[in-house]
Parts: sequence; structure tokens; C-alpha cells
Amino acid sequence: MAIEARKKEGESGQSLLYTFTRKVKRSGIVKEVRHRKFHTRTISRIKRRSSAIHREEKKAEVERQKKLGLI
Repeated sequence: MAIEARKKEGESGQSLLYTFTRKVKRSGIVKEVRHRKFHTRTISRIKRRSSAIHREEKKAEVERQKKLGLI
């Protein structure tokens, strides 16, 4: 989807830029780009579970090292 703003006869550069900016805002491109930039994909159940198991193992290891006085 290409947005186009052609310069009219006698139109200044500032006016052309304003016209283009207005067209881009109205088209919803900026909104869509921001949505895509901050959108996160859903993580699969298996990956979430393996991550949780890893966190628990790390937590247990830190606790063990604290008890032994290594940390």
C-alpha cells in the first residue's frame, strides 16, 4: 500500500509535507507499525513449561549455594 502525495502547481514544500503526513495518519499505517513493533507472539505451552522448570532449578541451585556459604 503506497501513499502518494503529488505537488500541486504553486504548492510549497511545507504544504506538501503536511499533506503527505495527513494522508499517512489517515491511512492507519502509523498505528499498524506501532502495533507490530510492540506485539509479542504467544509462547507455546511446552516452551513456557521448560522455562518454568529451568527457573525452579536455578532457584534451587542458588538456595543450595547460599546454604553452603558459596554466595
